[in-house]
Amino acid sequence: MANAREVLLRIKSVKNIAQVTKALQAVSASKVQKAMQAMYRTRPYATKAWQVLTHIAAQPGRRTLHPLLVERERVENTLVVLISGDRGLAGAYNANVVRFVLKQFGDYEAPVRYITIGRKGRDMMLRRRQEIVAEFSDLPAAPEFEDVSAIGRMAVEEFLTEKVDEVYLVYTDFFNMVKQVPTVKKLLPLEFEDEGGRVQDFDATHQGPEAAYIYEPGQEEILDEIIPRFTALQVYQAVMESLASEHAARMVAMKNATENATELSGALQLEYNKARQATITGEMLDIAGGAEALAQS
Repeated sequence: MANAREVLLRIKSVKNIAQVTKALQAVSASKVQKAMQAMYRTRPYATKAWQVLTHIAAQPGRRTLHPLLVERERVENTLVVLISGDRGLAGAYNANVVRFVLKQFGDYEAPVRYITIGRKGRDMMLRRRQEIVAEFSDLPAAPEFEDVSAIGRMAVEEFLTEKVDEVYLVYTDFFNMVKQVPTVKKLLPLEFEDEGGRVQDFDATHQGPEAAYIYEPGQEEILDEIIPRFTALQVYQAVMESLASEHAARMVAMKNATENATELSGALQLEYNKARQATITGEMLDIAGGAEALAQS
């Protein structure tokens, strides 16, 4: 058993760690609320963009309207945009999204290259010897659309120049404070049959005829503008979802760390009391033994 002084030093160290984790928990709780608000603010614009885009895409001959709508006959190269965090102390958040993307694309039918957003994902993918064509890190704490629009433009350019035949987006979808799920979405070529993974109308109870649109100057000009912007918007929304998920995961991880540190501190305090009592008992026995020896002499 360690002596009382060593246990006392461990108790002090554990209590200091508990103070740090409690502070990080409070900071993450504040940041996740701001990230959720920013995420929800993008929904009205994203919904209208989706409505206009699907209306155009539903017209006859949509496959010939724009190159981003054309599905390649053969998939020879694939690009994956992977979103992770820049910092750790978020539990298994970063490890989960990297494990998910490797499970989805580790044995893919075509060669896969990656664009990484976040240092943690970049480092993990490099350690696994994956090909990274670009990396984006150190985004602002509250990123704006302009901060991530270059990522969407790069994905569109890679597809239009036929360097890749399809583009996927992998990020962590935010459900609530305790549930964040890694998700994969197909960005390019744009698919409109399956609406499950896209930005949907936040007013699901709305009933009535679909909105009618008059396009000026024309559908082709609208497509040239809205499809690349909508692709960048999907990346931006995924970044906001991942940011909220990261802060929520860090808040939960720091809460668990604080509780564990408090529990460990209690156990160490009990061990300290036992060590101190053993020391006192030993000293009393020494005194008693010395007194007995003096009496006999």
